[in-house]
Amino acid sequence: QVQLVESGGGSVQAGGSLRLSCAASGRSPSPYQMGWFRQAPGKEREFVARIRWSDGTTTYADSIKGRFTISRDNAKNTVYLQMNSLKPEDTAVYYCNLLSTGLVYWGQGTQVTVSS
Repeated sequence: QVQLVESGGGSVQAGGSLRLSCAASGRSPSPYQMGWFRQAPGKEREFVARIRWSDGTTTYADSIKGRFTISRDNAKNTVYLQMNSLKPEDTAVYYCNLLSTGLVYWGQGTQVTVSS
C-alpha cells in the first residue's frame, strides 16, 4: 500500500506564490509518474501537471503553463508544485497522484485559496 501526503497549501493574495509537496511512502512506491490535479467548488477534478519519474519529462495544463513548475526528488519519493503568479481562479483543492504498475494512488488533498 502506498500513502501520499500533501502539504503546503494555504491562502495567498493574487500574484503570490505557494509551493506544494507530496511525499509518497509505504511499500515500494516505485512511481512511474506523479502529478497534480485540482478541483474547484462545483467543478470536476482537472489535470494540472505531471512528471515522469524516470527522466523528468513534464506535462502541463494550458491554464497554468508558465506559472507553475512541477519537480521531483527521487531519493525522497516527493513531488513538488511551485505555483507563481497565482490567480483567484487557481482556488481549489489540489490532489497529488501516483501511477505505479497499473495502480493509481491519490492523496487527501490540500486547499489553495487565492484572494483578489
